[in-house]
Amino acid sequence: MSKISKMFKGSSSSSSSSSSSKSRHHRSRTGPSPQEAIHKLRETEEMLTKKQEYLEKKIEQEIMVAKKNGTKNKRAALQALKRKKRFEQQLTQIDGTLSTIEFQREALENANTNTEVLKNMGFAAKAIKGVHQNMDLDKIDSLMQDITEQQEVAQEICDAISRPFGDTFDEDELLAELAELEQEELEESMKNMGRLPSVPSSKLPSSRPSHRTPSKKKVEDDDDMQMLAAWAT
Repeated sequence: MSKISKMFKGSSSSSSSSSSSKSRHHRSRTGPSPQEAIHKLRETEEMLTKKQEYLEKKIEQEIMVAKKNGTKNKRAALQALKRKKRFEQQLTQIDGTLSTIEFQREALENANTNTEVLKNMGFAAKAIKGVHQNMDLDKIDSLMQDITEQQEVAQEICDAISRPFGDTFDEDELLAELAELEQEELEESMKNMGRLPSVPSSKLPSSRPSHRTPSKKKVEDDDDMQMLAAWAT
């Protein structure tokens, strides 16, 4: 084997070893975190937004140049319009790029949010599992039975305390007796209504004033006055 072939072989072997080490190095490196990627995308959005503002100002300037040289220098006006067209094309491209970046950033934000939510849900599930491990279902059933029994005992005690002392009367009998008393009172009222004075059958004297018959004394006085009158004549 010649020295030249050995040299190429050595260089190829060294290059292959270096490339394999680089590939292993790249494989060992982890990708950027979602927060880093979102931050980079925001920076890119801000840069493109500033570029949009710059292009809009340049378009306005070229329009002013075209208006200014429209009649005086047609060539300069046409050049200004050509530059305006190029700026407008760049502005359109930037609009599309911003839309793509915004969509990618929102997707990353949603993925990051979902990851955090799932992580917290898994953490909570582990906590619940740890709590349930310390619980015995048999003990829980026994505890619930004890609670039920104690509640029944407490209810019995309340019933015993609230039970009235002395004679107990049947409420139905008392209601029946009350109904009888009310019936007797009603009958007595009807009897009293039957004892009212009857309407007189004879005609009552009229209230109009009538001519009274002259009394005996008045008749005698009248006779005396007639006698005096006759004597006087």
